[in-house]
Amino acid sequence: MQLGLKDKLFVVTGAAQGIGSAIVKSLAAEGAAVAALDIDAEGLQDLAALQGVTTYPGDLSRAEEAHELCKRVLDAQGAVYGLVTAAGGVRGQTAKNLENVSAAEWHRIFNANVDAAMWCAQAFAPAMKAAGSGRIVTISSGAGLRPSLTGIQSYAAAKHALVGLTKQLALELGPDGIAVNSVAPGFVLSNPSTVRQWEAFGKARQQEILGGIHMRRLGSADDIADAVLFLCSERASWISGQILSVDGGRA
Repeated sequence: MQLGLKDKLFVVTGAAQGIGSAIVKSLAAEGAAVAALDIDAEGLQDLAALQGVTTYPGDLSRAEEAHELCKRVLDAQGAVYGLVTAAGGVRGQTAKNLENVSAAEWHRIFNANVDAAMWCAQAFAPAMKAAGSGRIVTISSGAGLRPSLTGIQSYAAAKHALVGLTKQLALELGPDGIAVNSVAPGFVLSNPSTVRQWEAFGKARQQEILGGIHMRRLGSADDIADAVLFLCSERASWISGQILSVDGGRA
């Protein structure tokens, strides 16, 4: 299947590890140009050696800083065809009782998962509108469709908010030829944080989770990247406002 990604410029946030890194590598393998964004400058170094990949370290959680970083991409590389917002995660947090959640912990997860996606979409949408076409793919989660396995209240709330943002942007940007969708991963062992979460479940809970997955296995970062590439491609030109669960099936 020809995906039609060659020489198109995509921005990937949260690119330094896990799902974001897999998306960058998959896009580059298809001949796309990729601007890889992440707060982790050191983690971006391995991607800088890839053909067609340029790295941009910076914090996307605050509007002014995010807009400035996005402007650097536009000034250096021109119009952006696609944006994939993979920045997010639990930011090192673990489950706590509701009474023990601090405001700082709550806002930190929203900043990373929702605010960063909003500010990047806001920055890149004008160029996509001017071109009359484009793709935005957010990385939400099964936690954006149901309660989260992590038990983290702010993570479930943030991913639900990201699903809502995706659908709203699809409605707003569709008339300009921009398709906006989301990939909602199931449990994926993609970085040290998810490995710690998995290990913390213990054997009994792990088996319970696997038993609730039709495919009886956890996902990989490449499983998610494959779905993202399809939604970025010409083959998905009339798909918008959709949340694609990539979770091996759920019982």
